[in-house]
Amino acid sequence: MNLYINFASYLGVALLLLIVGVILFTISTPKIKEFRLIAEKNITAALSLGGKILGLAIVLGAAAEYSVSLIDMLIWGCIGILSQIIVFILAEVITVRFSIQKAIIEDNRAVGTLLLSLSLAIGWIVAKCLSY
Repeated sequence: MNLYINFASYLGVALLLLIVGVILFTISTPKIKEFRLIAEKNITAALSLGGKILGLAIVLGAAAEYSVSLIDMLIWGCIGILSQIIVFILAEVITVRFSIQKAIIEDNRAVGTLLLSLSLAIGWIVAKCLSY
């Protein structure tokens, strides 16, 4: 029975962190209304948000796999979420040639694909850095 409780505990914490991560992403980018844009069939917004979700899931999966306790997983999960948010904000600052916000709103799919790839790459890197 203990095995099932551990599974449910880790799954519950991971899903909660995923939800919190998505909420924090939407708060940290208030000018981009991704859910509204997705409702309007904006593929770039879907690619961007989908990449963030997948990147977070990779990090949270690694946090669950490599953690020694539920608290350890919670800590590394939070670090992963913050890392993803910081990198996305840095990407907006670094890309001076075009505005990521404007590109998402205008449904520039090339930028959406780049953002999805960036989120997955950062998620993968952060996840690999979590190993002991």
